[in-house]
Amino acid sequence: QVQLVESGGGLVQAGGSLRLSCAASGSGNSISHMGWYRQTPGKQRELVALIPRGGNTNYADSVKGRFTISRDYAKNTLDLQMNSLKPEDTAVYYCYMVRSGANYWGQGTQVTVSS
Repeated sequence: QVQLVESGGGLVQAGGSLRLSCAASGSGNSISHMGWYRQTPGKQRELVALIPRGGNTNYADSVKGRFTISRDYAKNTLDLQMNSLKPEDTAVYYCYMVRSGANYWGQGTQVTVSS
C-alpha cells in the first residue's frame, strides 16, 4: 500500500520559517508528480508547489520567493522550505503524489503562523 508520511508542521511567528518533509513508500520509478497543497476550513484545497519528474517546478503566486520545494529521487522524499511565513499561510498542508496515473495524499500536517 502506498503511503505518504508528512512531518514538520507546527506553530511559528510571522516572519519565521518551517520545513515540511514527506516520505513516499515503495518504488519511486513510477512516480511522476510530487507536490504540496494546503487547505483552510471552508475553502478548497489549493496548490502550493508542484515538481514533476524531470520538469520545472510550479509555485502558487502567493508563495513565490518565500517557499522552495525540493525532491530527492533516490530517497522518494519531498521537502518544502517555508520562509517569511505570514498568518495567511496558516493551513493544513498535504503532500501529494501521482504514481502510475493514480493520485495519493498524505494525512496532512498543520501549519499555524501567529501574527
